[in-house]
Amino acid sequence: MAQHILGVDLGTTAIKAALFDADGREVRSHTEEYSLLTPQSGYVELLAQTYVDTFRNAVAQVLDGSSVKAEDVAVLGLSCQGETLLCLDDQGAPLRPVIVWMDTRAAAEAEELEAHFGRSTIHATTGQVSMDAIWPSSKLLWLKRNEPDVFERTARFALLKDYIIFRLTGRLVSEDSLLCTTILWDIRTRDYWPEMLDLLGIDRNQLPDIAHQGEIVALVSDEGARDLGLPVGLAVSVGALDQACGALGIGNAVPGIFSESTGSALTSVTVVDELTLDPHAQVPCFPSALPGQYMLHNFSTGGMVMRWYRDQFCQPELQIEDLCGVSAYQLIDREVEQVPPGADGLVVLPHLQGSGPPDLDNYAKGLIFGLSLAHTKQHLSRALMEGVTMVLRRMIDATEKLGVEVGEILSLSGGSKSAAWCQIKADATQLPVHTLGAAESAACRGAALIAAESTGAITSAASRAREGVVFEHTYTPRQENEAVYQALFEKYCELQALVAPFARKAADG
Repeated sequence: MAQHILGVDLGTTAIKAALFDADGREVRSHTEEYSLLTPQSGYVELLAQTYVDTFRNAVAQVLDGSSVKAEDVAVLGLSCQGETLLCLDDQGAPLRPVIVWMDTRAAAEAEELEAHFGRSTIHATTGQVSMDAIWPSSKLLWLKRNEPDVFERTARFALLKDYIIFRLTGRLVSEDSLLCTTILWDIRTRDYWPEMLDLLGIDRNQLPDIAHQGEIVALVSDEGARDLGLPVGLAVSVGALDQACGALGIGNAVPGIFSESTGSALTSVTVVDELTLDPHAQVPCFPSALPGQYMLHNFSTGGMVMRWYRDQFCQPELQIEDLCGVSAYQLIDREVEQVPPGADGLVVLPHLQGSGPPDLDNYAKGLIFGLSLAHTKQHLSRALMEGVTMVLRRMIDATEKLGVEVGEILSLSGGSKSAAWCQIKADATQLPVHTLGAAESAACRGAALIAAESTGAITSAASRAREGVVFEHTYTPRQENEAVYQALFEKYCELQALVAPFARKAADG
């Protein structure tokens, strides 16, 4: 049997492919980026073919650059962003651009659905604490009203991972960890929620089949091989949500571990053995990457603020990157280190596309407060990192209210590469922050491991995930900065509460 496993992570702004050996050790990886389309405020889209082309390129770079032949790959595992929605015709072709997960055009529809069912019913049925504009059910109601022709012509509604599996195999299938935020799915019955389907006017046959996380669901077809560059007959695992795969990939597979991921989104994950519904209705509960297990999972679009800042305000840094190969993010790190904690009173609310749990607000907007002639670009660089860190602190507070003791933080994704940011997180939370070797490929690794377990190549993805996890660096909290960050946190929370009514009023016109 082939001894290599391919894991692919379908991210918000990039697709990463990574090849692993039978022990879960990375052999090679490659990341291909793309830019999202934002035709107007609140709208975030991308052409479906962009995902297909980027997937093919990422996989080709990994296989072509290694000594492993494509036919020596045993199985493909997939990790993917949630909530990104496609409308397919009866031939499986997209009828419109993909609506990306962070798109908030359906804020009014989310409120209407919440008013109809009630927040407590939504929470008890789906595990999600309330309606959100990013949920596919909200987007479907928006489509029904604003693009009725597309809605009526849609033969199948799909999420991004479902679509890639369809392109690979011809089968449309999804799984628990991705379906739970559609608000079309019942977390207790593991089936679609009939009352929601009835309200939206959707037939169950228009939705994907349901599999368990990691389950082998099909083999790569002739057409899939031509389109996506993988060998005919390769086993395809249905995979799981990116945050679930990422947590598993760094060994967060048992209760008592807290991990955070700072990439396009800022997220946190704590694994629990039973379905846990927050009585405060702040922290959502998701199925994890392993069937029968759950995770307390907060998320926010705040992590994308650094890429936005890099692309819009850091042209000199990008030019240096092009000329010298030094990452623009490394240069931003150096700027941050020139400024003291607290950024001399500059405070940022990093909600460029709404805010997620535990402070869910579809209308939330970004804010730079306290700006003066004394502030420099370096101050803003630091204040942006600190603003996202305040969101992380809110996630920790809300998780601890559920009786979960957070004693340390495991950090992954792009933000873990920033020494300045990791130190800010340690100082602001007064908790040690650990980064791990190859953490950038954690989601690919998690997807690969659950796929390998499903083929029988390994006996336990959880055990294998925890083996070989080594801390690359530990950032110890500096007690002398505790008071500064406590004051910043209080100011952040107060500003967030004060600005919320104005953001809502602006949205109402």
